[in-house]
Amino acid sequence: MDVKQGELVLCEFYFSDLGQSKRRPVIVFRDNLPFNDFVGIPVSSKIGRLHADESLLEREDLADGTLPKTSKAMVRKTFVIAKSVVSKKYGALSSARFQKLHSDFCEYFGCCDESGVC
Repeated sequence: MDVKQGELVLCEFYFSDLGQSKRRPVIVFRDNLPFNDFVGIPVSSKIGRLHADESLLEREDLADGTLPKTSKAMVRKTFVIAKSVVSKKYGALSSARFQKLHSDFCEYFGCCDESGVC
């Protein structure tokens, strides 16, 4: 499935035995990787405790589509995902919310310059 930066998608992740899988939501952070891959930021609906790298996602943070429930983006768990495991699209983050996520990512991974510009 084709994906675009800022989209919230559902992915089917298989365990090593390939017999079982889990479906998990992910934000497409970068969609221009080779080999039909993208960089994704995992999303969780377990919002009881927020770590420094996590930020809430509310329904109003989506420019289109729907978010099933208030969730959190977990920047520290960013990883590369094959586009072939995407099973559904929920919608896309608003431009402002994606920029905030990008800023959170750069702050966590240290890609901001010394003046704090990311």
